[in-house]
Amino acid sequence: MQKLTIVKIGGNVIDDPRLLHRFLVDWAAVTGPKLLVHGGGKIASAIGQRLGIEPKMVDGRRITDAETLEVVTMVYGGLVNKNIVAQLQALGNNAIGLTGADANIIKAEKRPVKTIDYGFVGDVKGPESINVAALDAMLQAGFTPIVAPLTHDGKGSLLNTNADTVASVLAVAMAQKYKVQLLYCFEKKGVLEDAANDDSVVELLTPDKYKTMQEKGQVFAGMLPKLDNAFATLQSGVSIVKIGQSEDVLAMAEGKAAGTTIALEA
Repeated sequence: MQKLTIVKIGGNVIDDPRLLHRFLVDWAAVTGPKLLVHGGGKIASAIGQRLGIEPKMVDGRRITDAETLEVVTMVYGGLVNKNIVAQLQALGNNAIGLTGADANIIKAEKRPVKTIDYGFVGDVKGPESINVAALDAMLQAGFTPIVAPLTHDGKGSLLNTNADTVASVLAVAMAQKYKVQLLYCFEKKGVLEDAANDDSVVELLTPDKYKTMQEKGQVFAGMLPKLDNAFATLQSGVSIVKIGQSEDVLAMAEGKAAGTTIALEA
């Protein structure tokens, strides 16, 4: 089975042109079929403010009303996505920018209103929501899909969708055809034993180790859903999951000692 590398690149790297360019140089050097998922929330907030649209957040999650949906569509699907594609073309990597609506690659459902109305936010139900055949055709044709965190409901509406979730669902779906390694790249070197020490990287994180770190308060709110997603993807057929800094993407992709490897057992 052919290997497929799926990388989710975090917002803090997207926000820094120098870090982003360095990441893309290394990403362009990753061999074999690959797919990139990106965020861009801070840029969307900044552009929105310039347009007089203040970001609305609840517990770190963006409320996506109709105006905000226009902003994130412009920023995620346009400004950020096409900037990445253009830079990769300059690096000799034949990238193709996509939202979930393009080639029907990611269908979602609008999040139901419970205690909070998140607006035009999409929940991807599972790997059956992914058009594996279309993505496989692009990969086999030599394209590198660059996926913005926008899905669609099949009724004509785009939906703002969490980029970590998009990456994990894509990984599980593509595991039907590929040996998938999923890499979460952000500004830290990996999962840290001590949040104040950037060199305290946990090389191997198992469910037992994860539980212990939670009990000791060593894993913070922003990392919890990322790690929960990581373990869930391994249980659903993804071969390898790693978390590390963007500068180490090539080393992680090549199986070298970098970042934190998430594993179901030691």
